[in-house]
Amino acid sequence: MMYNPQLDTFICVVESGSFSKAAEKLYISPTAVIKQINSLEASLDLKLFSRTHRGLVVTDAGQSIYNDAKYIVGYCKDSIRRAKEAMDVSDNVIRVGVSPMTPPAVFVELWPKIQKIYPDMKFQLITFENTIENAREILANLGQNIDVVAGIFDETMLKLRGCDATEISREPFCVAVSIHHRLAKKEKITLDDLNGENLMLMKRGWSYYGDKLRDFIAVKNPDINIVDFDLYNIEAFNRCENNNEVLLAFKSWESVHPLIRIIPVEWDYTMPFGILHSKEPSEKVRRLIKAINKIKA
Repeated sequence: MMYNPQLDTFICVVESGSFSKAAEKLYISPTAVIKQINSLEASLDLKLFSRTHRGLVVTDAGQSIYNDAKYIVGYCKDSIRRAKEAMDVSDNVIRVGVSPMTPPAVFVELWPKIQKIYPDMKFQLITFENTIENAREILANLGQNIDVVAGIFDETMLKLRGCDATEISREPFCVAVSIHHRLAKKEKITLDDLNGENLMLMKRGWSYYGDKLRDFIAVKNPDINIVDFDLYNIEAFNRCENNNEVLLAFKSWESVHPLIRIIPVEWDYTMPFGILHSKEPSEKVRRLIKAINKIKA
């Protein structure tokens, strides 16, 4: 079990409305249910229920824990399911990690061409959440539960994450703005258009190309206020939209946030885009790399 099993009892009590009804569903005694809830409250240092003469009432803290517990339990069950599926994956199935920042759209174009080269090759999409921990663990362990991830990269990032990559194209740096931003209606933005704006850039050291652009902006246009952030994820896009800031982004991320528009900029800064994979890829991934290189040629 990947989570505290008392959460199952807690969820059952909330949904049943009483200890006795939960006990009936769980095939244990009401006393055992109460002991588990008391233990959970003690470990969390929270009061989850109010015991009144009218019955059991879920506290605000309890309601919050309930909402999150449903997600935790579901996520853990999905994780176990994915792990079991991973054990049964065929040698011809490429497991592609998918997240808002690593969309699978590239395979829509590549798939027919790859299939002509390797008709038996198939793809399985595996979703994951963009967090610092996931970025570190997934990319450092490509080939275990996920074989490849499509995304931007450079040597700095690959070294930082402990993986390798095969380039497909070069993607120009663009900017993302809220649809309500003063620049949102422009088809292309100049450096001077960004005067006085807060420009969100990943912190220094994340990317060689990102750092080059940062240095260029600092010299050419110091009136642009550079704001550091830690990770590209949905929260970065929410911040961009909510605070009316400007976010360095790529055209392939247009579908990440419905209230964000991504606009090209008049500069010559790009970043490699391709397939991230293990430094020692499996045979099926080597076949995929071979196919991509053949298509590029």
